[in-house]
Amino acid sequence: MEKRVNIEAALPTVWKAMYNLSVSMAKTSLTPVQQELIKVRVSQINGCAFCLDMHSKEALRIGETPQRLLLLNAWRETDLFTAEEKAILAVAEEVTLIHQHGVSDATYQQAAQLFGPEVVAQIIVAAVLINTWNRIAVSTQLPVAH
Repeated sequence: MEKRVNIEAALPTVWKAMYNLSVSMAKTSLTPVQQELIKVRVSQINGCAFCLDMHSKEALRIGETPQRLLLLNAWRETDLFTAEEKAILAVAEEVTLIHQHGVSDATYQQAAQLFGPEVVAQIIVAAVLINTWNRIAVSTQLPVAH
């Protein structure tokens, strides 16, 4: 792969703002595991190897199981995920695939019933943020460390 622009070097204030947003999101009421599930699932959809590597390792470090990570792309077909996690994953997927049909009323209402407006907002912003990081990493071809 050819060397591409380093966004951090080219736009340091933007990079720092994104990083600060990530730090702020880590302080929400979403659990660390919920946050990593969002990051890994969205990164799977976007095909972002850099973020998949980073967030899968982080998920394992904080106690997520290898089985759940391996089956995350098939979360609807297993009872390994709680109703809350499934609602979070549904919102995160629909935000990621917003061009298909937006976030459906059914998905939004399910999340709103389980969490309330503040946590739904946190889920949406968490999905938007990792989508942004994915787009930076994929378009600049950030390498996965060996």
